[in-house]
Amino acid sequence: MPSKSKTNKPKSSRDPKFSRRRGRNKEEYIFVAERNPLKEMGITKIDWKDVELLKKFISDRGKIRARAMSGVTVKEQHKLAQAIKNAREMALLPYIGRKKYSS
Repeated sequence: MPSKSKTNKPKSSRDPKFSRRRGRNKEEYIFVAERNPLKEMGITKIDWKDVELLKKFISDRGKIRARAMSGVTVKEQHKLAQAIKNAREMALLPYIGRKKYSS
C-alpha cells in the first residue's frame, strides 16, 4: 500500500502570488491568491461605513468571501465579517445579493 503523503501535484504556476490548494479530487487544484489586498491599498482600519471597501469582500450573491479567496489575515477576516454584519444591520449593505430574474 503506497503512503498517503505522496500525491500527483501539477506543475507550479511559477507565479509567487499564487499557492496550490487541493480541490475535491486529487487531480483538481485551485490556485488561490496569497497577496493581502488591504495592505496593497494601504488600509489599516476596517470601518463598517466604508461600503465600497466592504463590497469587494462580498460575492454577487451577498455572501462574505472566504479568507482563502480574499487573501486577508485571520484578524482582518474577523474584522471584515463584523464590519459587513454591522453595515447590513444599518441597511448600508444588502443581506442577499441581486436576484437575476428571467423574463
